[in-house]
Amino acid sequence: MAARKLLIVEDEVAIRDMLRGALQMAGFHCAEAGDIHKAHVMVLDEKPDLILLDWMLPDGNGLELIRRLKRESATEQIPVIMLTARNEEDSKVRGLEVGADDYVTKPFSPRELIARINALLRRAYPEAASGCLECAALRLDSNGHVVTIQGQVIDIGPTEFRLLEFFLGHQGRAYTRSQILDHVWGSNVYLEERTVDVHVKRLRSALGSVAANNEIDYSRCLQTIRGTGYRFSKPVMEL
Repeated sequence: MAARKLLIVEDEVAIRDMLRGALQMAGFHCAEAGDIHKAHVMVLDEKPDLILLDWMLPDGNGLELIRRLKRESATEQIPVIMLTARNEEDSKVRGLEVGADDYVTKPFSPRELIARINALLRRAYPEAASGCLECAALRLDSNGHVVTIQGQVIDIGPTEFRLLEFFLGHQGRAYTRSQILDHVWGSNVYLEERTVDVHVKRLRSALGSVAANNEIDYSRCLQTIRGTGYRFSKPVMEL
């Protein structure tokens, strides 16, 4: 399964470094921001799977960012865990009412935080947690490492498998080539962006190999977004 990307929004560098280290050791990719403005830009650019959000930030409080994200269709579903020194019941209620999904009070155990993150990710992305990802009759089984369309096994390479796994876990979101490289190949691997184009072409070929026998050509679900990158969207029935 492609590693999940988390956005850490925290103005204290020492805490941010501690969080990044613990989360990377747990297998997550991490992006970071130290204020609301940068965080909002990074949410739109990075499309994180979950946000760790400090309550008090230099340009406001985390509730302002949550309100902003919940107003936008592209970001309203991203789960948020609030990180704060406030432990009063009223503060927790305010955070949850605005749209936070969980609340962790400082100081906290990294192990507990990671457990809460994993639990929230399982709730937010239930198909990915089960090891199976689906889009209509297209099914990817991470445990068995097999892709099928209407029960027919598709011949697919290992890199294309990881690429499809990533797209099925993030349906409807547009990603740049750079973001796809980070998610699928890893942020420590340095490859040219055209590498993504090569493997997208191979993936489309594999998905289209059974199109003649199905009402849906799944290769067309993998869309090129001009000036951005790629997006995998739900299929449209052929007439």
